[in-house]
Amino acid sequence: MTLWLTAMLVWVAAGARVGRVLVKPATTARVAIVVAVAAVALGATVAVPEIALAIDNLLPRGLHSGLLSDGVVTSAWMLFATATSVVASAAWPVVSRRNLRQIAFLIYGIGSVAVAVNLFWSTTFGWMVVALGCVFIVITGVRNLDWTTLGRGIAIYTAGTTLVAVLAVLQIRRAFIDAPVAKPGEPNWGWPAWAAAALLIAFGAVWIVVELWVRARILLRQIKVLHRIMIGRFPEVVAHDQPGTSTQLEASDQVAQIMDALYLQSGGGVELVSAGPPPPLVSARADRVAQWARNPLGEVVVDARWIAPPEGISPRGWVQAIARAYRAGAASSARN
Repeated sequence: MTLWLTAMLVWVAAGARVGRVLVKPATTARVAIVVAVAAVALGATVAVPEIALAIDNLLPRGLHSGLLSDGVVTSAWMLFATATSVVASAAWPVVSRRNLRQIAFLIYGIGSVAVAVNLFWSTTFGWMVVALGCVFIVITGVRNLDWTTLGRGIAIYTAGTTLVAVLAVLQIRRAFIDAPVAKPGEPNWGWPAWAAAALLIAFGAVWIVVELWVRARILLRQIKVLHRIMIGRFPEVVAHDQPGTSTQLEASDQVAQIMDALYLQSGGGVELVSAGPPPPLVSARADRVAQWARNPLGEVVVDARWIAPPEGISPRGWVQAIARAYRAGAASSARN
């Protein structure tokens, strides 16, 4: 059951990557990621004992290199290493967008020849190719790690690739010591580790999509009250003929609507002497803007200088800060 669930989750990740290619330009790197995740999904699917047995029955005598299912699994991981190597190549300074496509064709060509050798000669050779490809991928991934959305996705993907490299080396060792193979209808050696590697790679491939969606949902929840108040005062900032959009676009639209409404409420760019210059401290500035947004006719006065995002802060982060201060002020008023 675990292997079935693993295969399903990896195929879902592959579908998500296909959707991203359909939405954004189908660059060489994006297509390679789709191929890589689909290859992992194929390997995870054929690793299911029932499916492996059915594939082996297609060629009862198997291949020269062994069982047909073993050849397909090894070929799938070789395709993963080949496609991901294309993505890794794009990260090196010597590779430009102009020559990436030619390099990709060369890598895919070498990978295709290696897959043919794997199927018709030796799966051990195939695992050697997987190990070498994964080493290149891991080195490239480590060079590009940073604490960003993309960096976190690379870290997860690289962790899964590292595990694949280790397992490939162990597969080579098992071949040299003539370790016993799994019986028909039973999982192959090390299947929990292979399932973990497949899930890490799949999760890393869709990490950007997942994190951006989660962050957008959190943002929508944080600014919900402030957005409702501001568009209630200035409904003209909302384009009522907008079609349905994604969560990320909805969050961006609401941030823009709040900024527009705050700007209109401040007088549309008028600078007031009584407002004074905004302080450098973001929390104090956000607290004052939140008080003014709650009661624009009160004693607190701000102008367009206060509404503009502070230096070094995006409009999204600035609206979040105002929304947090707004909610904190509302909670304090409720307690009093």
